[in-house]
Amino acid sequence: MTPTALPSHPRSEVRLATSLPAGLLTLAAAMTSPGALAQEPPFKRGESQWGIGLGVDVQREAYRDMGNDTQGIPLIYFENYWVRVMGPGVELKLPPAGPVSFRLKARYAMEGFEASDSPYLAGMAEREDGVWIGGQATWHTPFVNLSAELMGDASSNSEGRQFKLQADRRFVSGKFSFTPRLAAVHLDQEYVGYYYGVNASEAIPGRPQYEGDSTINMEVGLRIDYTLSPKQNVFLDLRSTRLGDGIKDSPLIDRSSQTGLRVGYLYRF
Repeated sequence: MTPTALPSHPRSEVRLATSLPAGLLTLAAAMTSPGALAQEPPFKRGESQWGIGLGVDVQREAYRDMGNDTQGIPLIYFENYWVRVMGPGVELKLPPAGPVSFRLKARYAMEGFEASDSPYLAGMAEREDGVWIGGQATWHTPFVNLSAELMGDASSNSEGRQFKLQADRRFVSGKFSFTPRLAAVHLDQEYVGYYYGVNASEAIPGRPQYEGDSTINMEVGLRIDYTLSPKQNVFLDLRSTRLGDGIKDSPLIDRSSQTGLRVGYLYRF
């Protein structure tokens, strides 16, 4: 039954989840970010490496009345000369052009929601997760790494596209490494409308119809790694995303930013 009014008081809670795909997604992003693995010479033909790990991700959601999302999950890593696999993400390595490296990428993204996830979403149609494919180019300089990534929703749920520009640099001090990063992510209207829009059939008092518009999110983060041994690494990753106007203007959103942290351990064989 479609609700006729919205709850007047928000609900705040912390949810402990063991959803493997969602946790793998967030930890994969952390583990494959600059500084996640020790910077080593590129893999040679015939070489490969496996790894296993554990981690926890905590994120403060921006959707109305939705509590913090806490997930603890295992992690599997594999890499050789041609490919890198981390959780639900796969990268195909292409030949570099001098200091510029290229990757073809695919990843499964748990970005959707169900009406039961928040009282405010009651009566909303489910938003499905996505499968994203695209490519990335990274220019490695002595001072900073500059990357550009273009991804499209191959699952056709949102039919959206994302374009990301990122700058990061890794600093090493003994067994510690520190990798600050800054990124801008452009999300097109199809993406914003699907995940943050309100259809005419979903509009009720207090939740007006909203089509959404393309927007740019700004992300800042800091990753801290500690090397326990040549094969063991622990990390802490802090992040904050300032949502663009196309998302902040949505009636589904009650915060202007999302924050989160990840902690984890990886053992490489």
